[in-house]
Amino acid sequence: MKDCGMETVIKNKVFHWVRSHKNNPLQKEPVTYLRKAQLQWEKRIHKSLNSMAAEIKVNLAQLRHTADREELEDKWNELSIYDIELSQYRPVYAPKDFLEVLLCIRNPNYRTIDRVSPWEFVHFPLKVKTLGELRALYQEVARGEPLLGVDPNVRTHQSFPSLMVERTLLGEKVINRNHAPVTQEFLKKGAPRSLRAKLWAQVMGTEVTASDRQRFNELKKLVLKYDLVVDKLIIKDIQLTASNDHQYFVFEDLLYQVLLCFMRDTEVLSVFNGSASNPVHGILKGRNPTLENTVVYPPSGVIPFHGFTMFATPFCYLYDDPVELYFIFRAFYMRYWYRLHEVSSNQQGILSLCVLFERLLHRYESELWQHFKKNGIQPIRVAFKWIMRAFSGHLPPEQVLFLWDMILAYDSLEVLPLLAVTVLSLRRDNLLAVDNFQNTEVTLFLFSFRS
Repeated sequence: MKDCGMETVIKNKVFHWVRSHKNNPLQKEPVTYLRKAQLQWEKRIHKSLNSMAAEIKVNLAQLRHTADREELEDKWNELSIYDIELSQYRPVYAPKDFLEVLLCIRNPNYRTIDRVSPWEFVHFPLKVKTLGELRALYQEVARGEPLLGVDPNVRTHQSFPSLMVERTLLGEKVINRNHAPVTQEFLKKGAPRSLRAKLWAQVMGTEVTASDRQRFNELKKLVLKYDLVVDKLIIKDIQLTASNDHQYFVFEDLLYQVLLCFMRDTEVLSVFNGSASNPVHGILKGRNPTLENTVVYPPSGVIPFHGFTMFATPFCYLYDDPVELYFIFRAFYMRYWYRLHEVSSNQQGILSLCVLFERLLHRYESELWQHFKKNGIQPIRVAFKWIMRAFSGHLPPEQVLFLWDMILAYDSLEVLPLLAVTVLSLRRDNLLAVDNFQNTEVTLFLFSFRS
């Protein structure tokens, strides 16, 4: 088995199976009031989607007209020139809408002497890591070991002129070994730009096969055959985000292909088995309301929100093949990103990440916390969009990719609130000089981490 390479294949299969089942709940959201909040949020999303469709008098799904199908097929590799009227379509929701929902959730079993205000998430008795536990998790960072994303030119060993050279040579050996746990460990100190695509594919188990390419072609055919309202939402979201970003606009065509296919991929539905959320169900037009006539909408079960595109944009710097890009993006979404837009008590969920952010800021930046509270500035409103989009669009692509190296390496999203607190800490003096939310955002923009 060693000689033919079968031993490594089996080890990788076991690694990916264990990883996919790690921390998976045996039931859907166990906390009743959070489960109810998620159900109410889903109803609101569904109502918004149906209201928009009714308002502009379109069906949520229908067969494409022949002319439209032929035009879409002809322009498949240049979808940025695919002319479509989108002025009446609007995003179903934005991150700020979701934040308002989270801030309004109340724990019926929690009582305090003082009135609980929606200013913070202190009333959620969720277990999150302390700074000591985070240091134990991110040991390499806590020890101050050289990281590729911090200083690639630092010299670490006499045999190598720089950390970049050392990491590149070691990374090539790791890729040749093709053992996913070793690759994951290697990512803890950052991936060289030239090797990151292969390293990520090994950790996520997304090396593209002939059957994968066939699957992508099947999804493409479904895009050509059926016209969905969510297609317009995806196209408009790309136009409002990536197309207006000088770092991502060149990938517009690639993003259309990947995200339109993603909306039709029924494999994505498997995330709902261990998720707090539920897909939208609808009755086929003109059919009786029976189980046989009930379908999931869209087929992936995912309703895109404003900024959803940014979950996919950084991958464009790694993969120019839409099939490879598609499967790594899908793997990331099904492993991590879906947790960033649902109400859940999971430690990797957006609510726990917000609680972690607030507790770290309160404990270790108390002066800044009190300044925010005195002036009615909610720090979570500043950081929420960073966390919900995993900093995509808020950091330069190269920095986002180093950040996502850490998410993969430690298999945890807790680095997101940790980084958010660090950003505010670094800008402490500037933030203490302003006394309202608008000026706080301006200050963070002027002294942005893009500089």
